[in-house]
Order: sequence, then C-alpha cells, then structure tokens
Amino acid sequence: MSKPTIALIQGDPAGIGPELLVRLLSDEEVRPAANLVVIGAPEILARGEKQTGQTIDNLCHLEPDSELQFTTNEILHLDLAVDGIADVPLAQVSAAGGRSSICGLHRAFELARESQVDGIIFMPFNKESMHLGGNEFTDELGYARDFFRLETPASEFNVADGMWNGRVTSHVAMKDVPDLLTINRVEDSIRLTDRTLKMAGYAHPRIVVAAYNPHAGDGGLMGDEEIRVIGPAVERAQTQQISVAGPLPADTLWLKVRDGEYDAVVTMYHDQGQIAIKLLGFDRGVSVLAGLPVALTTPAHGTAFDIAGRNMANVIPAKNAFKMCLNLTRNRKMVDGLAESCR
Repeated sequence: MSKPTIALIQGDPAGIGPELLVRLLSDEEVRPAANLVVIGAPEILARGEKQTGQTIDNLCHLEPDSELQFTTNEILHLDLAVDGIADVPLAQVSAAGGRSSICGLHRAFELARESQVDGIIFMPFNKESMHLGGNEFTDELGYARDFFRLETPASEFNVADGMWNGRVTSHVAMKDVPDLLTINRVEDSIRLTDRTLKMAGYAHPRIVVAAYNPHAGDGGLMGDEEIRVIGPAVERAQTQQISVAGPLPADTLWLKVRDGEYDAVVTMYHDQGQIAIKLLGFDRGVSVLAGLPVALTTPAHGTAFDIAGRNMANVIPAKNAFKMCLNLTRNRKMVDGLAESCR
C-alpha cells in the first residue's frame, strides 16, 4: 500500500506552532507513516528549530510551485516568501503572521485540488492575525469553503479520547443562533457527523443530538425549537439508517458520551459542546474540518501565546491530529464508494 502524502502548514509564528512542527517532524512514528511536505516560510521552521534545539534532517527546500517527488525518509519544504515574517514578535498578533497562515493554507488547498496531497494538518492559527493578514472570513473553514466553492455542508468537529462534537452553528454571535437553526441545517449536521465518523473508522457511529433550550424545552414551556426543528430533523435522519437519538438536554448528555453510550454529539452552538469536550480532553484534543474534498485536521488548542517560545507546548494533540488525518485519508475512498453504491 502506497504512503499517503500529507501537507503540514506551520501555523502562526508568534505562537507555539513552530516548536510543535519541529517536534512532530522529529517523532519516530510520524516520518515513516507518510510522505511529508511542509508549506511555509523557511524562517518559521528555523524559529522552531531554535526554540526546541532540534534540527530536522533530510529536509529538501523547494520553490512553492515545485512538483512533489519524494525519496526515502526525505521531507520536502515548499518555501513561501512572506514579507515581514522574520520580524514577527512572539506572543503578538500580526498581519505578517496571518499572511503566512493564509498563504500556507492556500498552497495546500491548491495541492489538494491537483491531487498532489491526500491530507492536510495545520499547526495553530490565530484568527485575529489572519484577519489582519487579509482573511475575509471568521475562520479557516470559511476560507476553505470559499476556495473549494462548496455548496454542500462543512463543519468543524472537535475530538478527544474517542468523543466527537459536531455543531450546527459555530463561529457566529449568540444572537444569530436561533434564526440559523432549521430542520435542514440540523439534519445536514447529523448526516455530516455520520459520514465523518465512518471516514474515521467507525462502522456504525452512534450519535446523540443536543437540545437547544434548558431541559429540552420542557414540552414547549421554555422554547419550542426541540418540537419545531430539532426533533423533526432527528426523525428525518433516522429514516436514512443513521443511528441517532435526541434531542436530549445538553447538560446531561455528555455524561452518556463519556460513559460510552454514544460516539458523537451534535450541538446547536459553539460553547454548548466545546466547554464539555475541552474539559474532558483538552490536552489531547483534535479539530477536524469535515465536508471538504481533503482531510484537514489541527490540534484543538490555540496558539498559546502565554507559553510561546519556551518549548513547553504539549505535542500530543499535534500527534493525534496527524493520526486522525491518516485515518480520514485512508478511509475516505471506501466511504465515498459506499455512498455512491447506495444512490
């Protein structure tokens, strides 16, 4: 079986991304598992090597538009030129840091579109820096949707210790959430959750859907979204042979997931699931950007400016993101083939 090709994007240079990248590339389990290509400014990798005191050997620097050809144990590095990147200070947002993230993401997406890479992992980005650097969207998922001109559902999942959290709405203001909750949106989120878990290796994913209101609305006494929207969406998904239950009160369903009764929760808004899953496994968590034409993962934590440059970052989430990307890459063709055969 041929090795998959995985692209690694360096992340914001002001945060812990440079040191995480170097430590990940130095891991004995990572290098043999895939053909690796790093995308970004060489100054960022050099910063990571200085921070960790480690040097990446067998590294081949190439022009950004070079064809990817691998030899045994060699890591390719596509060198991007980013103005001002060498002067980005630690632990500060910057336009240069944001531009480097955007440029790396853009080139990785181009390679995916050309079928030169099978999966992408990025070290932590800083959303404020990306905005200063020219990103017109609230997050990297919005950028990805625009790049690939997606008209189908896409969403971010967070994963920790086998517990998955998908969400119907994500990086939007709380005041906008009620108007965004529709039967179609909730159903789409359930279906995307089922498909994504199958790509991650779950033969029969078990999904539970969170209610929106306290006590699941208490029969309409505290809101009727469960009756009008969430319940009907769950029923629709059940007719499609998806194992899904709900809506259940959000304050107790995570106990059922923790205890192994379900694999994934579909929540209605960002913090409804993020608080729980980060409390249960923040130091091991992975984010999966699902619904894209390429596997895309990242450590679930942020840029951690408070410890940047001190070689203290926990590399386990980055390693887990790498393993998850490999899983999604290997299973994608099988799941797509099954879906096609069922049409």
